[in-house]
Amino acid sequence: MKDQKVDDEDGHYLVVPDADLTERYQILKLLGQGTFGKVVEAWDKRKATKCAIKVIRSVPKYRDASRIELRVLSTLASNDKHNVNRCIHLRDCFDFRNHICIVTDLYGQSVFDFLKSNSFVPFPSSHIQKFAKQLFTSVAFLHDLNLIHTDLKPENILLVNNNYQTFTYNRTVPSSSTTSNRTARHRKVLLDPEIRLIDFGSATFNDEYHSSVVSTRHYRAPEIILNLGWSFPCDIWSIGCILVEFFTGDALFQTHDNLEHLAMMEAVCGGKLDKEIIRQVYKNDKQSSRNAASSYFKNQKLDYPNNETPKASKKYVKAMKKLPETIPPHTEFNRQFLDLLRQIFVYDPKKRITAKEALQHPWFKESLMDDGTEAHKIRLEREKKQRQRELEEAKEARRYPRENRY
Repeated sequence: MKDQKVDDEDGHYLVVPDADLTERYQILKLLGQGTFGKVVEAWDKRKATKCAIKVIRSVPKYRDASRIELRVLSTLASNDKHNVNRCIHLRDCFDFRNHICIVTDLYGQSVFDFLKSNSFVPFPSSHIQKFAKQLFTSVAFLHDLNLIHTDLKPENILLVNNNYQTFTYNRTVPSSSTTSNRTARHRKVLLDPEIRLIDFGSATFNDEYHSSVVSTRHYRAPEIILNLGWSFPCDIWSIGCILVEFFTGDALFQTHDNLEHLAMMEAVCGGKLDKEIIRQVYKNDKQSSRNAASSYFKNQKLDYPNNETPKASKKYVKAMKKLPETIPPHTEFNRQFLDLLRQIFVYDPKKRITAKEALQHPWFKESLMDDGTEAHKIRLEREKKQRQRELEEAKEARRYPRENRY
């Protein structure tokens, strides 16, 4: 057994169902895989419950990164013992065959995977509001601890419960592009939109080293693209991108090019990048040869489109809708939602709304009856019936004690 191969050539642990990870944990199945390693569902023999274990690759740089993540997770747990702020909590950690293993509670699928299983039909507006409140609460908590998540995206938001009810939809799906014309007949609606924020592998303390590029491309703030440095506000921009994606079912800024990304931002936000930001880009460019962001500008304006811009890119950016076209302000609910998004999608990070300020926004006082509120009623009714069944079973057990049943 000692000579048995446990890793692949890239240092990933070879997951074998029913195999042990120490005497305490038994692997049940693979849940997912990333550059960092793998996540497995496991059985905790000591607590007689299921859990999730992140098995880090046996590569020095990933082992080092996991130690930073463990430090962050320990900080979160020690400052929020009852998990009021809905960040995933560390339950255990150990080193097994040169793999650092991080044990957490087991939750449902990611919000992204739920969207995917729902054919990318968007969430009901009432659920978007509930997701937003939880996200801003989690992020406000992180920011109070001097932490920046840096990688907020639907893949890093887990559902506590995957259960859903299918509703008739029969309408055109909202879109942030004029070229999209999707329709859907049905959609799955969650019975409970409670979430947990995960993946603190890139989380950074504000007073410690900042890598120059962070965030997954679609959710990246303008100050990161422009090499202007980043802090807490970059998380807020990411939340804005996520909320629009929840409304349309598709990522808002689908690009892999910096100049095109900035052009999309101007198209969606309906305003040009601030002159002061552009001046700062030029200033940084003179001070550092590494900063090439000034090449994105000409005559104090974004140099887009230019002679080298592909036709496909021009067409794609031109098709991008402004926010009020994507989210029509026909109701007070949508008007307030738009107002919050406008305060999020502010180019200057110093002027962007904070997580704490966002939680006080009037949008969170608005209510809306939709499939989400109907699903909530269904859940409450099911829970009521379940409690009634349990009460009846308890009464039956008291009436006929086990020793008198024969």
